[in-house]
Amino acid sequence: MSEKLLQVKNLEIQYKTDLETVYAVNGISFALDKGETLGIVGETGAGKTTAALSILRLLPEKTARIPKGEILFRGENLLLKPEAEMRSTRGEQISMIFQDPMTSLNPILTVGDQIFEALAFHNDTGMTREQMEARVDETLELVGIPRSRKRDYPHQFSGGMKQRVVIAIALACEPELLIADEPTTALDVTIQAQVLAMMNDLKHKLNTAMILITHDLGIVAQTCDHVAVMYAGEFVEYGSVFDLFTADKHHPYTDGLFGSIPNLEVETDRLQPIDGLMPDPTDLPSGCKFSPRCPKCMDICTKQKPTTYQNGTHRIACHLYSGKEVEEA
Repeated sequence: MSEKLLQVKNLEIQYKTDLETVYAVNGISFALDKGETLGIVGETGAGKTTAALSILRLLPEKTARIPKGEILFRGENLLLKPEAEMRSTRGEQISMIFQDPMTSLNPILTVGDQIFEALAFHNDTGMTREQMEARVDETLELVGIPRSRKRDYPHQFSGGMKQRVVIAIALACEPELLIADEPTTALDVTIQAQVLAMMNDLKHKLNTAMILITHDLGIVAQTCDHVAVMYAGEFVEYGSVFDLFTADKHHPYTDGLFGSIPNLEVETDRLQPIDGLMPDPTDLPSGCKFSPRCPKCMDICTKQKPTTYQNGTHRIACHLYSGKEVEEA
């Protein structure tokens, strides 16, 4: 039986200022097994990055609030951990590849020194300097970079190679959970495919669980075991990748995302974008948050939050399927 590594329960996140409150994440729940990959997909502004940052407790202290929810890592609530313990957890047990990772590298340190720095900070096992240098070499070669380049600086690497260095830093301490926030957005298609294949290979070699944040369903199909479709801080659909790509029922927002993907087998003049914009997170609509943009909107959608249709592991929060194997969200 697989081991539950991470459990997020009914998580809510708000950003508060003197003038307004931003409702960024509104009651999401999911679980992640060891070695499993969960894809979180949605438009910009859906709350994906905020949810990811909350796992590492990297939300801005002055404005961010978590009024409700739990984040359990190996059964321990990370939200209750002292900051000193969280500093130890970050990088060693849970690592993150941030958006636009090419700007994450320090331009005045060699790439080898930056990997070494991560190892030295989490050196709980008493590794010698020689052992840590050997680990730097091993980690670089793991991501396809010759050890001879560890004395080079970031500006001497291409975009794809910088991405590999960032992944090497994240994996140096062999974390149990890797959070990748749109790690291939800044790369061209060919390099993107290489990096994704490498990450998938490393996941299997190290048995690392991964949360992959993206807006690209093609990446989800290649990489993930399960997928959560996020809209306005909520999961509107959740299930296995097989469920998402083969089920005959989908949330209208998921249908909209599929309609935005080019189909090379069908000749068409243009893609079908989702009409409208993401709602203002300081003033979210009543009922279903997607209702102002939904082509199948009914009167009840604007007044009442939908319950969740469930078929096995496949869940859809939509009034279209109300009364059919329904569970409360």
